Amino acid sequence: MRESYPVEQAVGIERFVSDTDGIGGRIRVEDADFRVREVERFDAEPTDADPGAYPYLVVRGTLHGWDTNDFAKRLSDALGISRERVSWAGTKDKHAVTTQLFSLRKIDARDLDDVAIRGADIEILGRAGRGLEFGDLAGNAFEIVVRDAGNPENTAAIREELEAFGGGKPGTVGVPDFFGQQRFGSHRPVTHEVGLHVVRDEWEEAVRAYVANPYDTEPEGTQSARREVADAFDDRDWRAALDALPRRLGFERAMVNRLVERDGDDPEDFRAALEAVPSNLQRLFVNAAQSYAFNRILSERLARGLPFHRPVAGDVVCFTERVDGLTVPDTDRLQEVTENRVETVARHCERGRAFVTAPLVGTETELGKGEPGEIEREVLADLDLEPGDFDLPGEFDSTGTRRPILVRTDLEASVTDDAVTFEFALPKGSYATVILREFMKTDPANE
Repeated sequence: MRESYPVEQAVGIERFVSDTDGIGGRIRVEDADFRVREVERFDAEPTDADPGAYPYLVVRGTLHGWDTNDFAKRLSDALGISRERVSWAGTKDKHAVTTQLFSLRKIDARDLDDVAIRGADIEILGRAGRGLEFGDLAGNAFEIVVRDAGNPENTAAIREELEAFGGGKPGTVGVPDFFGQQRFGSHRPVTHEVGLHVVRDEWEEAVRAYVANPYDTEPEGTQSARREVADAFDDRDWRAALDALPRRLGFERAMVNRLVERDGDDPEDFRAALEAVPSNLQRLFVNAAQSYAFNRILSERLARGLPFHRPVAGDVVCFTERVDGLTVPDTDRLQEVTENRVETVARHCERGRAFVTAPLVGTETELGKGEPGEIEREVLADLDLEPGDFDLPGEFDSTGTRRPILVRTDLEASVTDDAVTFEFALPKGSYATVILREFMKTDPANE
């Protein structure tokens, strides 16, 4: 198997599963080249429903070139409310055209009459009794154009390899269900480093990793600012650290400003600094640490040559459900695979009724047995982690779950000159870029 690029290895993705040379090319040459639409699983009552019983207004936004967090802040500013009153089911990339749901707490439909946001079309759907939560969607449908492909003719060969990896069904490709680069920071993959420090109860190191850790892929001015912040950390000069940070680094400034307020003397001050950022970002730090460990587990499984489309003894599988034509894993329905059940469970996997899983480790995680469990324990030991470490305060706490190790999708690919257009749908939490990396095989650091 081909080794991955250094920036991928930094987040636990160590290999490709296809050997054919990539098609090359670029994505997101234009925002419209990357279109993603949520496959929704959230019901809304009519707009005139009682706001007392249904205090959340549900809207569908089609966003051109907006990061979800940035749009939520812009929308909350336009409505004159806290950003914490805006929630959504899944975070989308900036350089794309995205269609997704938002819920607005204690907002009337008329409040949107005078709201006009560049690059955003907002459609009012109705009211709901609760706000959207992360994962309140079945999945996402994608239409992605890869431009300037040097070897578009290799598309078919790569597709055949991915069909074989996914179990051999024609038209259905399969790849390891890695967490994609953007989970960790596309050009500055540090969120998992922050999370690992949090889980190890290293609060100061967590703050330092986020605000004072320059990456070569950042603009030189940003790198220089982070180096100044690192010096200020050494001197405990929080005002100098704040002055060094440009205003565009809003989350970093929020953390350091909290250190200025509290003098930054003990671990509680640094924990408070991490809590100065939005709650979803606090959760993301720990989620990224879990994701990194998960990627490492999948990479080790690949290295050992264990199958992804069917179980071996010791695996834990989850069963599935169908939502709007999409096969969605139900991780509340888990089953350990014993030696005498391997072939029976394998048939369920071949028919798309079950998936082999690996842990997103948390306080309630039960590790597998046999060789899969051995891999899980070795990776966690190497990272100095164990399930009990995730018993953390506030938004940092996590009970953990399990996640399929394989993602399969019916994929259409059309080639025109030096461009290839891909169409496919993925369950929530799976990354389109994990599919595309197998076809393109380009270095993410150069994107």
